[in-house]
Parts: sequence; structure tokens; C-alpha cells
Amino acid sequence: MSEVCAIVLAAGKGTRMMSDLPKVLVPIAGRPMIDFVLDMLDACGVRRQLIVVGYRSDLVREHLASRRTVSPHTAAELVFVEQTEQLGTGHAVMVCRPALAGATKSSEGTGPVLIVTGDSPLVRPETIRALLAEFAQTAPACLLGTAHKENPQGLGRIVRDGAGHFEAIVEERDATDAQRKITEVNMSCYVFSAADLLWSLERLQADNAQREYYLTDCPGLLRRSGRAVEASPRLTPVETLSINTPDELREVEAALVATPKRGVQ
Repeated sequence: MSEVCAIVLAAGKGTRMMSDLPKVLVPIAGRPMIDFVLDMLDACGVRRQLIVVGYRSDLVREHLASRRTVSPHTAAELVFVEQTEQLGTGHAVMVCRPALAGATKSSEGTGPVLIVTGDSPLVRPETIRALLAEFAQTAPACLLGTAHKENPQGLGRIVRDGAGHFEAIVEERDATDAQRKITEVNMSCYVFSAADLLWSLERLQADNAQREYYLTDCPGLLRRSGRAVEASPRLTPVETLSINTPDELREVEAALVATPKRGVQ
């Protein structure tokens, strides 16, 4: 999968973590959580990795430089992209546009771009491999990696049409009572065609109360333009555990310790 380019969103502060560290450097089982994400990408053979940094970016850069020094098993190319203003997840990907130019080996620029968050340490290589294989087989403009959660509170719901195809991501605050009963949720895990990603980013608007650019709007833009967008519920319940508070960190750490060690293949 050497043609795949990954974008890792790692610019946040994580204000609820009770730490002055960048969120992705908060340790889990003795290691910064971003290490588990990059281990997963290495295990999937994703060689080009764009790391979006922002809050205290010097610490993230320093850590990952030392990580490569002590991890000679990978030939991954790390490219740091600075997000100087925190204007949403869509903006975090927007700042990657210059780095994305020629990021894939496809001369047409249509190779896959995998987007994951740097605070998702439980996502498994097997899941990402399966998602990339599905993308290669079906060739949509965008494929979302989703999950079914028994308690989806606070998460964006995946709305499907009558044929079962992706229709929209609806945030809980905007959802109807019927949509809030949907258990399939967005997990901020995407595979885009590079060309279609760039097309949607050009049209992304910050027309919301926060005046931010949301990556979740990109699949909808692509679908409304007639492009194929699909959602695949491949993430398991344990992979959906999020880290926004110290209590959630302890829950993820317990799950990580209980998970068989993931080696680089």
C-alpha cells in the first residue's frame, strides 16, 4: 500500500485532559497515544504520513523525530504540516493541500488519502487494511469507516437512503428524534480519492455558529455533486473508545492492555 498517503490530525490541545501537553502526547500505557496510531499506519504499510501539528508543535516534532531514531523498522516518511489557527477539522486538512500535491504515486492524483485522528490509539491495522481494500475494489470518491455503538450519544449519525447507501452525517444537536436512534456513527476515519478530497476542500464553507470548517461536510459535498460516497461499519466497539477526559483515558488504557500486542508487519 505504498501509494497511500495518510493525514494524521494531531494539532489539538485537549483542554479536558488536565495536561499542558499536546493531546496526542498524553501517555497511555507509558507511550504517547500518537505512537499507537503511527504504529498502526506502519503495520499497514502506509509510508507517507502527513502529521498536522498546532498546539506546542515543537514537542510533537521532537518526539516523533526521536521515535524514528529508535524505530528503524519503518521507512515511513513523516511530513509535518502546521495548523497555526484551530479552525476545525476541515481546515486541518486544508493546510495539507500543498503537501498532498504529488503525495500519491498516481500521475492523475487520484490515489487514496487516509485520514485518521492522532488520539485514536485502539484502531487496528486489520480494520484499516480492510477499509483500504474495500476502497480499492469499489473506487468511491470517499469511504467512511464507521461503527455501531450501543450508546451513540454525542456522535454524528450516519444516515442512509432507502437503498442503504450513505446519505449524510448528522450531528446529534441537529438530529431528529428518529435520527438519534441510529446506532451507526461517524468515527473520523476516512479514505478519499486525492482529487475528490481536494475538490471538496475547495468548496468547504465555514457557515456554522463556530465559523469553522468541518471535514464532515466533505462527504456530503461529494455526494451532492453526484460522486459515490459510501460508509463501511468496520470499526469494532473497542476501536470507538474516545479520549477526551482523564476517565476516558483510563478506560482506553485498560482496553489497550487487554488487547493483544499489535506488531509491525
